[in-house]
Amino acid sequence: MSKTIAYVRVSTDEQDYRNQKYEILAHCDKQRWQVDTWLELEISSRCSAKERRIDELLSVSKHGDRLIVSELSRLGRSAGEVIQLVNELTARGVELVTVKQGLQINSNNGQDISSKVMVTIFSLLAELERDLISERTKVALARAKAGGKKLGRPKGVGKSKLDGKETEIRNLMDKGVTRANIARILGVSWGTLNNFMGRKMRAGREGR
Repeated sequence: MSKTIAYVRVSTDEQDYRNQKYEILAHCDKQRWQVDTWLELEISSRCSAKERRIDELLSVSKHGDRLIVSELSRLGRSAGEVIQLVNELTARGVELVTVKQGLQINSNNGQDISSKVMVTIFSLLAELERDLISERTKVALARAKAGGKKLGRPKGVGKSKLDGKETEIRNLMDKGVTRANIARILGVSWGTLNNFMGRKMRAGREGR
């Protein structure tokens, strides 16, 4: 049996929480729908999807169900994330209703034109958002490079599971233990051991 699920998310504003719930209930009364499940939480949009109970929302939403929110922005922290969730819901056969935007999005051929237009706009906004982030990143990197800052991880720098085990490795090698067996003894792959010996231990000898 299909059900109606209401999703309410606020950061800290109690007034906003009441407003969202009122808008959802008023719309449901007008449509003669009954909310079967409420997912309510007070959390920032900057938190992960799991913390915002998006995973739970998807797990309880089945084909033929209806999800209602006060507005699209409640569903994600970016246009890209929102459109991804909308597409996921549509693929699952879950109808999405947004009160403020007046959208009723579903996977049926009868989906109204305004919903299709809104989804298209959000898709374009998501693409624009990605482009702007990419452009800002490129500008920041160019400025850093122009200022003489070295970009990327310096060669030979980085933590390894074998840090501090140089002496143990040398002792095993002196006893004639093969690299493959040393890797097994230390719980790493042969490649990890080989790279470590090539970089770290050679660097140690050069620094003497």
